[in-house]
Amino acid sequence: MTAATPHQPASPSFPAGPTEIKGFDDLLSLDEIDQGLFRGWCHAGAPLRAFGGQVAAQALVAAGRTVSPGRLVHSLHGYFMRPGDPRRPLVYEVEALRDGGSYTTRRVTAIQNGEAVFTLSASFKTPEESPDRQREIPDLPDPEGLPDPYAAWAAGGPENYWGTTGRLTLDMRIIPRDRPGLPVELPGVVQQFVWLKSAQPLPADEPLMHVCALAYLSDLTLASTAALHVQRPRAERTEPSEISLASLDHAMWFHRPFRADEWLLFAQRSPSSSDGRGLAQGEFYTRDGRLVASVVQEALIRVRRPKPKD
Repeated sequence: MTAATPHQPASPSFPAGPTEIKGFDDLLSLDEIDQGLFRGWCHAGAPLRAFGGQVAAQALVAAGRTVSPGRLVHSLHGYFMRPGDPRRPLVYEVEALRDGGSYTTRRVTAIQNGEAVFTLSASFKTPEESPDRQREIPDLPDPEGLPDPYAAWAAGGPENYWGTTGRLTLDMRIIPRDRPGLPVELPGVVQQFVWLKSAQPLPADEPLMHVCALAYLSDLTLASTAALHVQRPRAERTEPSEISLASLDHAMWFHRPFRADEWLLFAQRSPSSSDGRGLAQGEFYTRDGRLVASVVQEALIRVRRPKPKD
């Protein structure tokens, strides 16, 4: 393995355990423990399962800490292989695969208990001028006045991250699926539209922080979009989930500069579900209509079998 050489300072460390989560930047904090080695803690996205979006975001932080500041992330590809345990830290091992004239490539392996939990490949590049075009933003309601899902999520109890600490770190507004004026769903396709942002301002001079924050936000609702044919979104449900839902892989492309602490529209659709897997796609738009990122994810979707009665 070729160890990466750090070019940027490591973020605040965790000396013995996870810090108290007071803001979004706490979700991305890593401790640099050696050259190309970082350590972080992730909260649960489901009982005793680390939230995959945070694992991916921290892996991207680790990769970015070894890249020259002038090069920005333009794509990432990740695979979730094992459920991380939120009660134990994750170690992120960074490999420097290439440092070219304008592109840089890193590979990150998240390790826990001696086993690989997640792998990430990320590519960085020097910005350049070129002709510009993009898909237009859908004509959808602004986030003001839309339903806030936290009231429903808080019903999960004080140990439910999404109903407690989640409110401190991120803002979300969901456009109701029955709202008039939404784009017409094509046959066999389901869709969901969500506004997302960090709840607190993020440093304006740290583009890596905003990209990593968006990687975290991108994993919040994609899997549930792929499962809309079998289950309503979490914010619309009071009954317990009857399916097992987990991210299998995750890919993102970053097209234009943006701020993750300003409202971004996440336009999502799922064109297929079969074989216990669902595919979801999405685009992030700024309020003024700039397409800033695209994402694709495959999710595990399994209907839980009832336990046999004694």
